[in-house]
Amino acid sequence: MPMPNTEFDAIIVGTGPGGATVARELSKAGKKVLILEWGDYEPTRGSAAQVIPQVGIPGKGLFFTSQMLTTIRGITTGGSSMFYCATAFNPPVDMLKSHGVDISEQASAMPDEVPIVPLPDELMGAGPRRFLDSAGHLGYDVHKLNKFIQPEKCRQNCQLCSYGCPYGAKWNARLFVDEAIDAGAVMINKAKVDKVITEHKKAIGVEYRHNREIFQAYAPLTIIAAGGIGSPLILRKSGIERAGRDFFFDPLVFVYGKIKGLGSGKAVPMSSGVHFADDGIVMTDFNMPHLLKIILDLEVLKLKQVFSYTDTLPIMIKIRDELGGELSKNGWVKKNLTKNDKLKLHKGAVHAKRILQNAGATDIYEGWMFAAHPGGTVKIGEQLDADLKTEFDNLYVCDCSVIPQELGLPPTWTLLSLGKRLARHLVAADAGIKSENRKTVSAA
Repeated sequence: MPMPNTEFDAIIVGTGPGGATVARELSKAGKKVLILEWGDYEPTRGSAAQVIPQVGIPGKGLFFTSQMLTTIRGITTGGSSMFYCATAFNPPVDMLKSHGVDISEQASAMPDEVPIVPLPDELMGAGPRRFLDSAGHLGYDVHKLNKFIQPEKCRQNCQLCSYGCPYGAKWNARLFVDEAIDAGAVMINKAKVDKVITEHKKAIGVEYRHNREIFQAYAPLTIIAAGGIGSPLILRKSGIERAGRDFFFDPLVFVYGKIKGLGSGKAVPMSSGVHFADDGIVMTDFNMPHLLKIILDLEVLKLKQVFSYTDTLPIMIKIRDELGGELSKNGWVKKNLTKNDKLKLHKGAVHAKRILQNAGATDIYEGWMFAAHPGGTVKIGEQLDADLKTEFDNLYVCDCSVIPQELGLPPTWTLLSLGKRLARHLVAADAGIKSENRKTVSAA
């Protein structure tokens, strides 16, 4: 139940990888933490019927650009980590160091806390194996990708990663939320934070809506972790007008091919891949649920292919796009692909078609463009300092919005590391304040 006017040590808004990590670390350090989450906390069933309300409501989890690129975000406990492909790319340690943020220690320690391993051969589906073999035969630097997956819980011929994984094999941020609650944190679901309450350039709490009522909660620390779209909207209403501009959103496109005898097409997506780091292009296998393929085929009027799922190998091309655009007041994504962005997508698609042809594929075609991981909307070095603090004292941000440059890679490992670093800073700062207060009392 909502608890208006209740004092906490820290309020955390959002439960994606960044917010969940900070909540877990602060709770374990003995802090009284309030977690506010706009979405639900229903047990994962692994069904499209459950997922669609969590990601598919226009203006809430689903957005379209003027070029009709679709962007989605998860509005549920765990955020988009509930639906991601669980691919663990190394954090951009050197890039962040150039902005005064060193996460090398946290990044190195993360494999001891969450599963970060490639899939064993027996869990590689037929499609990913064919992609891996064909790309390798052509001389690409292709390899298995690290996954946030516990192999012993994973199922063969399964396609439910994108539906939340009901088997508990895929790590998601809910697991850290659970640890925070076990350590004493309080969570309120279906609580939509509208703005931060400030006094004399200092954050003192938040205002949120729950069951059509407005409540306030207060704490000496507020951490906004509502994602690349949610966080800048909250900060704008709180007085940080520059948030939500010049961002990235990792555009992608799928290329499909039909390979006789491939089978059902059910497999863990992004099991293997190629990273063209200099070009800012990532190419991976990407087996997807049939419903998602139907939707993507309809976007490009591939009516013949709509119900063709067996023997199909999709390859995903994702690029590092140029910064630009802005979010509307309601969060709509006003950003167009540049000429260079389109050239990158085309270049990647050429690679994918070559690999499919070498694998013996026929009926090769491109799908429509998509976008993932909106970020850079509340950047380190612009709206934030190196400790992720805003212009308001006691107000911090920790999610994909803080990343200061185009990334073009799944950000989860980076966000976990940033969350660990921020929590350590906040605990150390609080300890320092208490030490100074004790010295002052003693001197008096």
